[in-house]
Amino acid sequence: MTKLFKSAIAIVGTVAILSTAACSTPGDGGTDSQGATGGTLKVLANGDVDHLDPQLTAYVPVAGVMHAISRSLIGYPTVEDPDARIVPEGDLAAALPEASADGLTYTFTLRDGVSWGAPDGARPLVANDFERGIKRLCNPLMSGAMLGYFQFLIEGMDTFCTGFADVAPDAASMKDYIENNDISGIESPDEKTIVVTLTEPASDFIYMVSLDAAAPAPIEALDYLPDSPEYRANFVASGPYTVESHSPDALLVLKRNDAWSADSDTLRKAYVDRIEMTMGVEGDSAMQQLQAGSADLLFDIQPSPANIQQLKAVNDTKLSTMPNGGVDQFMWINTKTSNNGGALQDIRVRQALQYAVDKAAVIQTMGGEELAAVNNGIFGPGIVGYLPYEPYPTTGSKGDPEKAKALLAEAGYPNGLTLKFPYRNLGLQPDIAQTVQSSLEKAGFTIELTPVPPTDYYANLMTNHDNAVNGVWDIALVGWSPDWQGGAARSVFQPQFTFNGTPQAYNYLDYNNDEANEYAKQALLATSPEEAAALWHKVDESVLADAVILPIASRLKANYHSDRVVGFTPYALSQNGDWTNVQLKK
Repeated sequence: MTKLFKSAIAIVGTVAILSTAACSTPGDGGTDSQGATGGTLKVLANGDVDHLDPQLTAYVPVAGVMHAISRSLIGYPTVEDPDARIVPEGDLAAALPEASADGLTYTFTLRDGVSWGAPDGARPLVANDFERGIKRLCNPLMSGAMLGYFQFLIEGMDTFCTGFADVAPDAASMKDYIENNDISGIESPDEKTIVVTLTEPASDFIYMVSLDAAAPAPIEALDYLPDSPEYRANFVASGPYTVESHSPDALLVLKRNDAWSADSDTLRKAYVDRIEMTMGVEGDSAMQQLQAGSADLLFDIQPSPANIQQLKAVNDTKLSTMPNGGVDQFMWINTKTSNNGGALQDIRVRQALQYAVDKAAVIQTMGGEELAAVNNGIFGPGIVGYLPYEPYPTTGSKGDPEKAKALLAEAGYPNGLTLKFPYRNLGLQPDIAQTVQSSLEKAGFTIELTPVPPTDYYANLMTNHDNAVNGVWDIALVGWSPDWQGGAARSVFQPQFTFNGTPQAYNYLDYNNDEANEYAKQALLATSPEEAAALWHKVDESVLADAVILPIASRLKANYHSDRVVGFTPYALSQNGDWTNVQLKK
């Protein structure tokens, strides 16, 4: 199995790092020629963490926090090479497990020396702690955002969760249920062995258990409501740092976890002594502080296109970019609405939209090719299954308004159509919407733009399926990043493009494609990355043939750090520098 996953780097394909960041990587000796052990790493944030509870977090930047305080069975190396950084390795597990011959059973062996920083002192992290963490995913108070990946995949978990739903949502009742009910598909024959049995083969299961959601949980976690202030104040860490204090929307302070052993952790060096994350900082102010050296790293902030142009003009090597596997922007085309007599239900009209959009112009609006690239499928670079192709080709990706007009006329709309186009009134989104509007109007569409506050766009507009049925919108731009890296095609396809009768928040049209579902099923049965990649590409082709979405761009994540930082190297899940592997200059 180890060899199988290492060969994945040949399939993903090299994605060039577009900056010339000359960052040194700390060596095994604990310091390099410029950095030193110790000091306080200062991180700047605009907002707070979504959760400090591993089972509940789903916000990409928080993966950096979790990497410092929580460990999962599987992790990723912190390295510069964009292919190598998405190849899974053992974290708490001593090695990648071998799957059984039928692909249903995985056996993990815990490393020696892994411990919890428990209130009474260091205590060994044991096999049962993994099952406890998985059980917490479906607690009746606040279920984990990643629950859907595990509930029907791990044998017996659906039964466990169905019973849990009837439990009173207080700490004592939930603790009693967790401690007295088992998931049949998770066994711990001894304190260091975890055996997981699946309901069906899943070639991406190894990647799934790299998620923070799949982290083990200590017994103390059951004494508090999930992610409550009491839970946060009594956080029990397995990583090299633990929570010293958290003031919501103001300050998060991490200190060393004395129970952590460097010998048990091949992924984290833990050079700095403390990490302080200050919140409520605006982008320009954050960049000024980093450039002045009064702060070191960014959390949920990234340099603006104007910042980036200025930094590149002076060849500032502290700027770097990285792919994230996502597609941002892409457009949903509303096939549920009866607007225009149901015109968007005609595939020729949807194909006309595909040909009409000038993707190259959108790339320029987003900051140019150094920050974004044209994307024509549901997967972005860095995902097993991504393959550059163009199902609706136009010269230079600039659109073909005449072909679009011809398709509209063939569909019975020679005078074009008027479409409702809401957009987020935030950052570059108004400019992007206007760029798309311009290209669509050249193709005969009339576009009615409507600004929507960013806090309402997803929560109240897009995820309310009645708005699609009632024709509140005809076309809408969204973005999507995978929930993990590498073999993450499931985390793109399943939440957005499958429907089994139960609505999913981000499948805005209850879209379903039986052919794509079958290819996805085969991909999850694949025994090699090569086979999986080919099948996931067929999934991509099947979805794009329906033309219900219009992929436009894949965005590169831009990062910046202060001159004090040595060894700034990307960590795949946070799409940022790894807090646990940077040093500060002497």
